[in-house]
Order: sequence, then structure tokens, then C-alpha cells
Amino acid sequence: MVKVYKRMRGRPRCGSSEFSENFSEMTSLPTAQIQNPLTQRIRPDVQAMHAYVVQDSTGMVKLDAMENPHRLSPDLQAALGQRLGAVALNRYPAGRINDLRRALADHTGLPAGYDLMLGNGSDELISLLALACAMPAASGLPKAYVLAPVPGFVMYAMSAQLQGLDFCGVPLTADFELDMPAMLAAIAQHQPAITYLAYPNNPTANLWGDEAMEAVIRAAGEVGGLVVIDEAYQPFAAKSYLDRLTRHPHVLLLRTLSKFGLAGIRLGYLLGPQALIAQIDKVRPPYNVSVLNCEAALFALEHQKVFEAQALDIRAQRAHIFESLTQLPQVHAYPSEANMLLVRVPDAQKTFDGMAARGVLVKNVSKMHPLLTQCLRLTVGTAEENHLMLTALEASL
Repeated sequence: MVKVYKRMRGRPRCGSSEFSENFSEMTSLPTAQIQNPLTQRIRPDVQAMHAYVVQDSTGMVKLDAMENPHRLSPDLQAALGQRLGAVALNRYPAGRINDLRRALADHTGLPAGYDLMLGNGSDELISLLALACAMPAASGLPKAYVLAPVPGFVMYAMSAQLQGLDFCGVPLTADFELDMPAMLAAIAQHQPAITYLAYPNNPTANLWGDEAMEAVIRAAGEVGGLVVIDEAYQPFAAKSYLDRLTRHPHVLLLRTLSKFGLAGIRLGYLLGPQALIAQIDKVRPPYNVSVLNCEAALFALEHQKVFEAQALDIRAQRAHIFESLTQLPQVHAYPSEANMLLVRVPDAQKTFDGMAARGVLVKNVSKMHPLLTQCLRLTVGTAEENHLMLTALEASL
């Protein structure tokens, strides 16, 4: 069951009417398929849910998925290819996985007494967290909740549903800040096992205020819950929660190499107190990170200055796009701490279709949540891609 916290006459309550809008990136199965006797052993809720859809970007300027637009130089491509060619593909991942864990610990400046676990992208880690916190019916304990602000990353709700947890989404304020009274009320009512705080948030691209963050973290801890700070977009943000991680023993930090510049290798990592990571790691499938992914990640960390330069370029391009958007009277652009910008236009579908017709693919998020009405999400690309995107946007308004 998925619940969405709403404000009604100043008093929050739970309902489910907004849930489907949080899954606008997915497509529903036909009723006939749900009734197909060949699928009768598939869980009814799985048959009724949606499958994630990736937009077809063939021949398009692809600015819909928050990917790093920069590729490796020919020299680094050749060096990586030679290195991957020497990997023992006939062996299961072994010691090199621990080498990667140590390299990531050094890269992040992991505090003493803390550890990390690896996932096949942060999506897998989100699923594993739900799995670790799901209470079986035989335990006699109430069903656990996952709580997160909405609009937000769809996988928080989806992983909760798949693992048998309830989800409660708490709407942001009109200016996309945490609604602290509503968050605290939802935590007190549902005592969530996991509270997610994306920092920056997707798709709104903003950082939450420190006071609200700390209030939510303390409240979640007081009811015995975990808090996961999702820093997927950390390379582009002005702040990180890492330097505050040791303040609260129930806080975990989730990161990914996707926005670092390696979306294709699918590697995420979860940071937290050693004792807590050790428990969550018990539900991780063995060999969940391939030898190729591992070696590519190690190679990238050895050349992190290259990726840091790419992040600086993306941040500079983001500033240029934002400034250009302010010159368009029909567009309202929101400040960003990520590699994307959220914009509100008079007609999101018309503008999206017009940009697609001009060869530029962005993301129409206007149906994800009522707060995102008439909004598009624009990924920051190269200077050339951004010019094409801005030209297409202006022409499509």
C-alpha cells in the first residue's frame, strides 16, 4: 500500500490519489495481460503495476536522463580498453571488489568506524534497504513504512511496494522546500523504517535547508528509523552531508558513480556505521558487481581529476543555461544544485513535442505530481547541446 501525505485545511492526512503520478515514467500493462492464465502465479500487485520506460533517443540530442555528456579522451579510451581486456572474465569477482571499496573510502574520506557496500547502481541499494527492513507477517510487528518527500525519485516508492512495505509521500511546499510540520507529523504517525532525503532532490534539483533536514533526521531517529541521504548529484552540489554524517548513528549516505560520469557501468555505494552496513550487507546478492564494472570504476577513480574537470564544466554550463532561461519571459527556471534544471512553461506537452520535433529530447515531468504542473526537466549537456536545447525550447514555446 502506498500513501501520500496531503495537506487539507492545514491538517495533513494520508491518501493514495497522487501515487500514480509519481510513476509517470512508467507504462501500465493491458488488462488482458493481467487476466492471462499464464501469468496467474505472478503477484497481482506486480501484474497491475508499471514497467520503467526509457525514452527512445535515437538521433536526438539526449538531455532527458541527467547523464554526463562528456566521453573519455581517445587516449583514456584506449587505456581503459586494454585494461578491461586483461580482466579474468572466467572468474567471479574477488579481491578487486575490496580494492574498489578501499578506493571509494579514500575518495569520499570515509570516517573511522564507517564502512560501505556496493550495489549495481543505487537502485539496487534502495531495493536492498527495503528488503532488509521489511518485516515478515510472522514477526507479529506492523508493516514497515518508507517515507520520502514528493515529488522525488520514483524508486523509493517502487522498491517499498515490491518488498511489501508501505510508502508515504509527503508533498513539498510550493517552492519545493521540505514541509517540516507535515514531515514531522508523518514520521510521528507512521514511524517509518526508512526516511529518504535526496540531497539535491530529483527532479526539483534543490538542496533542503539545514534546519529542516536536522529536524527530520532527529524525528526519524526518535522513532527508531533509518535516514538515507541520497547524494546522487553530489558532484554538482555546493554542499554534501558527508561532513555531518557522524552526528547521527542512524543516518546512511547513498551515492552513485552515474553522475560522476559512469552511468553506463551501474555502480552505487552506501556509506554508514560499520555495524549497520554489516547487517544490510547480509541481503546483498553475492557477486552483484561485475569484474568489468569494478575495473572501470577503479580506472575512473585513478583519473578522478578528469571527471572533476567535467563536473566543473557542467556547473558552468548550468549557470549559462539558467541565465539564458531568465531571458525567456514565458519560462520560469528554478535554481539548481544538480546537473539538471526544472522549468515551468505555459504548456509542457506542447513544448516537449516541439523540442522533440526539433531533435532535442528532454523530460516532461508535468504529470509526476501536481506541484510539477507544466514543468520540464532539462539535463545539462555540452555547450553545443545546450545551445541546441535553448534554441529548440524558445522555438517550441
